[in-house]
Amino acid sequence: MEQKTQETTRQREEERIVRILAKDIEGGMKIYAGLTKVKGISWSMANAICKILKIDKDRKIGSLTKEEVEKITEFMKGPRVPGYVKNRRQDFGTGEDKHLIGSDLELKKEFDIKRLKKIKCYRGLRHSVGLPLRGQRTRANFRPNKMKGVGIKKKKKGK
Repeated sequence: MEQKTQETTRQREEERIVRILAKDIEGGMKIYAGLTKVKGISWSMANAICKILKIDKDRKIGSLTKEEVEKITEFMKGPRVPGYVKNRRQDFGTGEDKHLIGSDLELKKEFDIKRLKKIKCYRGLRHSVGLPLRGQRTRANFRPNKMKGVGIKKKKKGK
């Protein structure tokens, strides 16, 4: 009897979908892996969240209570973690360490790329042309058209 109730609660946890910062996460995932589904949360940040809030990493996300979910979201908005875990160190405008999540992160990234293009630095020019920025080779990879090679001709039917 106990085993059946445990199985049904486990199934409910796996079926339940938890919403954290506008991202739906399947209830069957572990907390450690599930937090990384949110844009801007890396594995190291997920680990820091679990350690600081004293939540077991191996628990399923579906087993979290509403209070725990709210606690996690509040912590994500203003994390009190060391600077090396944050994703925006020495911000261009303010010079302080920040941690951005979701659409804020996407917007900042977009603005940074626009700024690079505007000042016409090397990285900005590479962004505008659609080529790699960090010294990779472009002969084999980063080909603009993925069609057949130029040297291949179609067979003629006349012969």
